[in-house]
Formats: sequence, C-alpha cells, structure tokens
Amino acid sequence: MARASNLEREFDYYSRVNGLPPGEKKHPFAKSVGRRFRFDRAWPSERVALELEGAVYSKGRHVRGKGFERDCERYNLAVLLGWRVLRFTERLLRENPVRCIRQVQSLLKGSETDND
Repeated sequence: MARASNLEREFDYYSRVNGLPPGEKKHPFAKSVGRRFRFDRAWPSERVALELEGAVYSKGRHVRGKGFERDCERYNLAVLLGWRVLRFTERLLRENPVRCIRQVQSLLKGSETDND
C-alpha cells in the first residue's frame, strides 16, 4: 500500500482530535463491476466515502483533462453503486478542518450536511 500523503495525515489528525471514526484507508470499491477504484477513506457499513483532492492549484492530476475525467467516472460509478462521496481540497481541509469533519460526521449519522 502506498504511503499516506501529507494531506491524508492531516485529515487523520483532525479526525482523531474531533472524534471521527478512522474509516478504512484506500478502500476498494467497484470490484463487482470489474473496476479497481479506491477511496482515500471509507466507512463501508454507512456507504460513505471521502476523497482528498491534492495539488488542485498546482495543476495536479485532479485538474488536468484525463485525471479529471477519470475522477468523474469514479465518482459517478460510486454514486450509482450507492455510495455518498465527500471531496475536500487541501485548502478546504486546512482552512476549516472542523467543518470538513462535521460534514463527514453528518453523513455517518444520516443527517443533513452542516452548512455553517
């Protein structure tokens, strides 16, 4: 398994200090349809997943044509398979980590997303 990125380590830290269950790292999904996609974090029993989008402002993979299209394919397939996926950029997580964690907690509890 690949080493966790700095962004993933930061998310793990904020999760611990805010009481969010850790979730599974690099959780595979879509095997049933012949794909080998993975979520950065997932809570499979609740069908909640998290993607941490790094390098958004440095023209990283997530914002270039092919990478962006692949991400769209993954996220659409995840929804079709019954997953609820939250996506956080580096800036979103760093500027308001508590809000990000609360949004995940809201989905895990089955309530609506915190809009503060």
